Amino acid sequence: MNVETVDYRASDAGETLTRSLRDTGFAVLANHPITPERIDTIYAAWGDFFAGQDKFDYAVQPPAHDGYFAFRSENAKDSPVKDLKEFFHVYPGCRLPEELTRITREIYADLETLGRELLHWIEQGAPTSVAEKLKMPLGDMMKGSDQSLLRILHYPPVEDAEPGAIRAAAHEDINLITLLLSGSKPGLQAKDASGDWHDIACDAGMITINNGDMLALATDNYFPSTTHRVTNPDQIENVSRYSMPMFLHPHPEAPLAEGVTADDYLQQRLREIGLKS
Repeated sequence: MNVETVDYRASDAGETLTRSLRDTGFAVLANHPITPERIDTIYAAWGDFFAGQDKFDYAVQPPAHDGYFAFRSENAKDSPVKDLKEFFHVYPGCRLPEELTRITREIYADLETLGRELLHWIEQGAPTSVAEKLKMPLGDMMKGSDQSLLRILHYPPVEDAEPGAIRAAAHEDINLITLLLSGSKPGLQAKDASGDWHDIACDAGMITINNGDMLALATDNYFPSTTHRVTNPDQIENVSRYSMPMFLHPHPEAPLAEGVTADDYLQQRLREIGLKS
């Protein structure tokens, strides 16, 4: 499984990104504008939040979908076992701890801007036959959208896990593309077409990019949504792991396929993973 590293500053960056996403569903972005030091600072700040008790003051209040989700809140689609993680959902305008507001809003804005740029590269790099089949250009799908989700994830040390429970069970993402700030520890794996699992690079400062189901649907699977998971650590490395994916979501009315809007698809998937009744 040849997940390519894309040099953001290279003249062929768009071509390399498109090829890797087409062939594997994944790519790794290097030399981008978000520094490793900035990522470390954000993980440290959110690590303090997850370690305290104030997090429960920000518990999600349905039907809203932002705020803190407690340990074992979510399961992968078709998985009967809850994932071994807790997390916080960030949307535009949502409530945040005062000490985290500035750095979180800034990283949200920068990742969304970068994500929109990468979607432009993807559309430009797709064959004409694929681009012409889109119900709406990818850039137009994102216009006016306030649906993109920044998820701050904490995977605690694994203790007394029930059989089959792992940090994140095998799943595909719902959205167009995901930008994942490199995890604080290894564990991310992707499955190839033969069913074999491969470690995804976790070098400091890297951003992992992967296709989501919405992009696969909109492009008739030209850009496949690849199954991935986060494995449990061994006993030596059994410490907390942090990661921060930015899920690029189109505006709710964006047509993905005949008779299917982005909101139709999102609501269906939220029910399947236990985040909506």
